[in-house]
Amino acid sequence: MRYAEDVRPGDNLPRLVKHPTTRQLVQYAGASGDFYEIHYDRPYAERAGLPGVIIHGLLKAGWLGELVRAWAGADAWIRRLSVSYRGIDEPGQPYTVSGTVTAVEPTADGGRVTLELWGESADGRRTTLGTAEVDLPGRRPA
Repeated sequence: MRYAEDVRPGDNLPRLVKHPTTRQLVQYAGASGDFYEIHYDRPYAERAGLPGVIIHGLLKAGWLGELVRAWAGADAWIRRLSVSYRGIDEPGQPYTVSGTVTAVEPTADGGRVTLELWGESADGRRTTLGTAEVDLPGRRPA
């Protein structure tokens, strides 16, 4: 459980490291309905000018959402999550999502927290950028 009173601008969210595989991309394709061949068929992806199969953008967005939910806790309300894709990522390499608190505004029942988020390729390039607004509960008097 995270409370608004315990959060300050500049606080870092704990890093979340994912280890995507082509198998996971196929599973995600089945769950999402996104069967574009660049996500699981290497020869097709290479003919399209890519270095190989690439991770679905919405899967990377989902990992940013997972980071926010894990950090904020079950009693938080994720009001908004916005993502921008700036590069491609390939399975078989670690993909790390991170974030930082940029603002905290008090509300009647806690606080609204603004987050800057990003996903990094194995070489440290920020290939996915995002922001989120999260309502955190306040501490209740004992």
